[in-house]
Amino acid sequence: MFKKLLVAVVCTVVLVGAGTGLWVWQGLGSLSKPVVMVEPVLFDVSSGTAFSSVAKQLEARGLVEKNLWVRVYGRLFPDQTRIKAGQYEFTDGMTAEAMLAKMVEGDTKHWSVQFIEGWTFSDMRAALALTERLEKLTSQWSDAQIMEAVGAEGEHPEGRFFPDTYLFTSNESDLDLLRRSFQRMENVLAEEWENREEGLPYDSAYEALIMASIVERETGAPHEREQVAGVFVRRLQKPMRLQTDPTVIYGMGEKYKGRIGSRDLRTHTPYNTYRIDGLPPTPIALPGREAIHASLHPGSGKALYFVARGDGTHKFSNTLAEHQKAVRAFQLNRRSDYRSSPAGKDDKK
Repeated sequence: MFKKLLVAVVCTVVLVGAGTGLWVWQGLGSLSKPVVMVEPVLFDVSSGTAFSSVAKQLEARGLVEKNLWVRVYGRLFPDQTRIKAGQYEFTDGMTAEAMLAKMVEGDTKHWSVQFIEGWTFSDMRAALALTERLEKLTSQWSDAQIMEAVGAEGEHPEGRFFPDTYLFTSNESDLDLLRRSFQRMENVLAEEWENREEGLPYDSAYEALIMASIVERETGAPHEREQVAGVFVRRLQKPMRLQTDPTVIYGMGEKYKGRIGSRDLRTHTPYNTYRIDGLPPTPIALPGREAIHASLHPGSGKALYFVARGDGTHKFSNTLAEHQKAVRAFQLNRRSDYRSSPAGKDDKK
């Protein structure tokens, strides 16, 4: 009788154990099944969130059937519980295991904001203010406060930030991007200045940056950057005034309404290169690496003048007489489809 009872107990234990094992195996197996999502899911993990809480959130969002299996999985694989804070994007067909791996790796969702070559610092700040999912720390700050925060206290902000596309996460702020952009410009300018040509009329890398900003604003045709820089460098060496419209526009500030007249060219501002000698006191825009490179490697030749053709390119002239002839041809008798920038480019002038 005892033997029969013992056999029955053993069989029961084996069956229960086998059933439990099958149950656990099936439960853990559910974590490796693709999850169907109608659209990507953004999943937030706050700093200090326990793994068990993450498991419950996954169940609440319908990303796993039961959070129990996530917790069991964490017991079996402790390394997969070291989840990093951030916002994650889960897409259709991902498994729960893949979601956990993504959070352990810290592969957070990134957004982007673009700063365009030729923009002013004001344009850049406006873009940051309109960028969604970015914490706004500096929206009420003055330019001076921003420059102090990026480590350049007392310096002018124009042209000091590198134009590019910057990725950011939900944990970052506008100040983080400003710091990255500022440091990027510092690095690019230092690299280009180190490899500059000899005999240039600049006393510092900052003066080269000022020139680069003018070159950036003067042409939207990439192949002309060195030529434009060459004209301005030769003018500085003569010396001749730069006489470039973008500096006049910058000096006009909010008074500029899309056109400049002879009166504007005569009005004295620190930036009106028709009235001042040499370079303006600061950059007038965000120059890209190509414009910086062109300013430090200007094109050779004798041209001292250029005028917009109306198709986004320029006619370069060696003498004033040649230039006046070009002005009559391209400016005084403008085509109906006249434009100062190439087709498809923003008008920078």
